[in-house]
Amino acid sequence: MQRNYPTALWLVLTGSLAFSAQGQELRQQAETSLAKGVAFFHSINTHGGYVYHVTPDLSLRWGEGLKDAQTIEVQPPGTPAVGQAFLRAYQATGSKEALKAATEAAYALIEGQHKNGGWNHTINFADLRDETISFDDNQTQSAVSFLMALDQEIDDPRVSAATWLALDMMIATQLDNGGWPHEYPMRGNYHDYATFNDGGINDCVRVMIEAYRYYKDNDAIEKSLQKVARFMMISQLPPPQPGWAQQYNEFLQPAWARTFEPPSVCPMVTVRNINTLIDLYLALGDPTLLEPIPDALRWLREIRLENGKWARFVEIGTNKPLYYDRGRIRVNSVAELHPERSTGYAYETNLEGPLEAADQRYQKALNLGRNGLRAAEHPELSREEIAARLDALSGAVKKILEEQEPSGAWITRNDRFKKEMPRGERWNGQYLEMDRISSWVFNRNVAVLCEYIELSKLQAGR
Repeated sequence: MQRNYPTALWLVLTGSLAFSAQGQELRQQAETSLAKGVAFFHSINTHGGYVYHVTPDLSLRWGEGLKDAQTIEVQPPGTPAVGQAFLRAYQATGSKEALKAATEAAYALIEGQHKNGGWNHTINFADLRDETISFDDNQTQSAVSFLMALDQEIDDPRVSAATWLALDMMIATQLDNGGWPHEYPMRGNYHDYATFNDGGINDCVRVMIEAYRYYKDNDAIEKSLQKVARFMMISQLPPPQPGWAQQYNEFLQPAWARTFEPPSVCPMVTVRNINTLIDLYLALGDPTLLEPIPDALRWLREIRLENGKWARFVEIGTNKPLYYDRGRIRVNSVAELHPERSTGYAYETNLEGPLEAADQRYQKALNLGRNGLRAAEHPELSREEIAARLDALSGAVKKILEEQEPSGAWITRNDRFKKEMPRGERWNGQYLEMDRISSWVFNRNVAVLCEYIELSKLQAGR
């Protein structure tokens, strides 16, 4: 029987059918592209691990500087991040090749795991004597996160043992005050300090919250979270500057780190810490963890610079921006800094977006409560929302397909990057340009393709 639909409704129905057919074809292309991308990237591993960049002929490898054939990167977007991308591909498609690649990345990390349970910036398979644990730049934390995630997917005693060695290390290295140091074992200098710089403590908190979710009813993990929650509260500086410093000495005082990182109040750190306090509130359910946030938000708005940005370092007592070159040489503006500092270090940043997002998240925590905020941050998408998201992603997916080489590689053409200077020579604005294959690009493309595939399957099931 023929049905007579109103014109507008007929257009909606026929448009949905057309999108569904086109979307199904694009999903199949995305799955093919993902399989090719995973196979290619897996083929360029070293001992199962990865660096940041390689040239298309695989003759040169970079992390932070050129790397030899025996070295892999732990810091993102290196081995743990690539491993997570492989794992995401497996979860989206069930690909055994992706799971094999993820497992080999884990084995590479396990081979380079120190006997005390952590990792440094890199693993050199020709010399595994290094025992430094680094919490800088999400190095050790990203490795622990990846191992825990893989441990949920496979039954592998080697992965489980390494995961628990790492978690025991996270608990053992936590300082008496509740923070985590920049590095471990203790060295008698600023590396021993509780360090928020580059998200150090924030990433440690994220790891322990993940562990709390994965491994229920573990008293040691819960106590670790309670301990760092207290540290977050007591390390906030008093009014009229109720923010946080980049690093704290054993007396809970803001302290010098490197000679261009002075004791100060740090807006970027403060925005991160607002979100970490909310994360801890969601994990532990303690509403007092939200109490430091209003004063911090108010202070952040008060100290915005005339150019609309925020200083990285704000002088204690005056709210004036601080700019330091090497050797604790103080200057008056970014323009007076050496290029190494003015270009390679964010002395001023635009925090408007992150600040407003943190404020909105805080307001939701107040208005919705713990369970309401959890639901709002992990919503169940309606059919219409899924369709809209698929439509929004389709352009990015098509671009990924167009840019993929027949080999499966994604090559960044004419990639411009800072020149690695000879030892002892200071960088002064020199750049190189060449074609490179990037772990960051691979990880990003896998994330986009997987989201499209996952949402397409979800749409088909409704």
